[in-house]
Amino acid sequence: MATAPSIDTAALKEHIASQFRGLNPNDPASWPLIPKLLVCLAVIAGIVIALWFVWLTSSAEELETAQKKEMVLREDYRKKLTQAVNLDALRKQREQVQQYVTQLEKQLPSKAEMDALLSDINQAGLGRSLTFDLFRPGQVSVKEYYAELPISVRVQGRYNDIGAFASDIAHLSRIVTLNNLDIQQTKDGNALALDATAKTFRYLDPEEVAAQRKATSKNAPKGAKK
Repeated sequence: MATAPSIDTAALKEHIASQFRGLNPNDPASWPLIPKLLVCLAVIAGIVIALWFVWLTSSAEELETAQKKEMVLREDYRKKLTQAVNLDALRKQREQVQQYVTQLEKQLPSKAEMDALLSDINQAGLGRSLTFDLFRPGQVSVKEYYAELPISVRVQGRYNDIGAFASDIAHLSRIVTLNNLDIQQTKDGNALALDATAKTFRYLDPEEVAAQRKATSKNAPKGAKK
């Protein structure tokens, strides 16, 4: 029976070790085969590891982005689910708000009713035996959905009558507010003088609303969202 040839491991180790002796680091091309193979394997392993870490980093960023997006979508889902469950209640609330807005609008005079409202304010003072030293409507300030009219008022009378006048203004069917109140004794000392700015409001006609929106759109900065 033929016997397997024996391997001289000591000689093999010495042969391999001899290939690593005297290597010139500036001339890898002249290295023996085994050192060349080991260097190539090391370079390949380094590239694979580097690519692996790059892939893991990008995957982690994508995962974090996806998780944040998932949280946003979950929150949006919860809100929409709540709205869907409470849809009937929300519709009733919307109707109530619309009714409330309608009631407030009814408290605002139209453009044609402003003269009558100014007369009501004047009559409220005369009805309390007050003397008007000043009753001067100012410049109308037009807002998006309503117009504001300030009225400079100066009346003289007794303290109780001035208080009753302020109460009458507050209870007018239309909205009127008294601002910048200043009460002083008259020079003769027989009465009190009230200086105030009465502000009343009226709703804009549809044509005025359209004109106001058009003016606002023209004055808006370029590129601004409408």
